[in-house]
Amino acid sequence: MRLQSLLALAAASALLLPLGAHAGKLPANYQTTCVTQAQKQGLAQDKAEQHCKCAGDVLEKNLSEKEIKDLDTLQDGVDAAVMERAQKNIAAVCGPKK
Repeated sequence: MRLQSLLALAAASALLLPLGAHAGKLPANYQTTCVTQAQKQGLAQDKAEQHCKCAGDVLEKNLSEKEIKDLDTLQDGVDAAVMERAQKNIAAVCGPKK
């Protein structure tokens, strides 16, 4: 899978996040919603589940409560720097292995 596809999936995953805390907690429906979005982008269910689990772990570990709220807020837009950092972290940890 190309890096561009993973970044698109990471962006979609990050936008699905509601509230959390630093070293936070993802919402109960995060995995289901993320897998559904990943499958819409062409990932098989097993690969989507693996990617979403990995992405969720990375986001919980690396984002503060404020950043998670920002990623989930569509009303005022998303902070591009937070989105870019989340995408880079997810791609580094969850991207294709060389």
